[in-house]
Amino acid sequence: MDTLNLDQHISNQFNADLEQLRTQFLEMGGLVEQQVADAVRAIETADGALAEKVRRTESEIDRRELELDRVCTLILARRQPAASDLRLVLMVTRATADLERIGDEANKIAKMAIALNEDGASPRGYVELRHIAARVLKLVNLALDAFARFDVDTAKTVVRDDSLVDQEYRSAIRELITYMMEDPRSISRVMNIMWALRALERIGDHAGNIAEHVIYLVHGMDVRHMPFNEMEQKIEQRTGKK
Repeated sequence: MDTLNLDQHISNQFNADLEQLRTQFLEMGGLVEQQVADAVRAIETADGALAEKVRRTESEIDRRELELDRVCTLILARRQPAASDLRLVLMVTRATADLERIGDEANKIAKMAIALNEDGASPRGYVELRHIAARVLKLVNLALDAFARFDVDTAKTVVRDDSLVDQEYRSAIRELITYMMEDPRSISRVMNIMWALRALERIGDHAGNIAEHVIYLVHGMDVRHMPFNEMEQKIEQRTGKK
């Protein structure tokens, strides 16, 4: 595990502000993670009430995003942070947007759950949905854990495994398209599963983004849009670790 040496300041309030920032981000992350899990369970079980609960949670996630933006702005204006402190504030600003978008994607899955509850279950796609959802939820959990522990190795795992989600998503979509061509009567219900799978794939992408932000936080390296092998090589060069 890597370490991040956040500066200790004469002002105890500055230290408290940075710790509050970390805590609020992780609290928002936990709420978003639960929202995704509930949305997936709602679509698997055709639980309309649980889906509605997910949709109601969206306003709380939006509120937390605004609050974190406010805290980041105040720290920048009052404390003028530098070095690792500045990277922490910038990282939280960027990653909070990813958390909010994960919440948006969970809301889309909840909408599909409501549609399936009203129109009837899809004849296909639930096995793929369950498998991809489990992988995506693990990525979200690992991304948040990487931030909590400033753990670049875990962040790298998230970035690497997000590509596996993309591959499984494309495979599942091909199979479902083939099934709809064979049975056009199933199109509307299977399409709801496909949209839910698309939302899960996007959640995986946002988890990968958060992991990339963690790498920036710890090492000061912007690895966005960088192939994984190149990213890993640059980290090894920076740290001397192989």
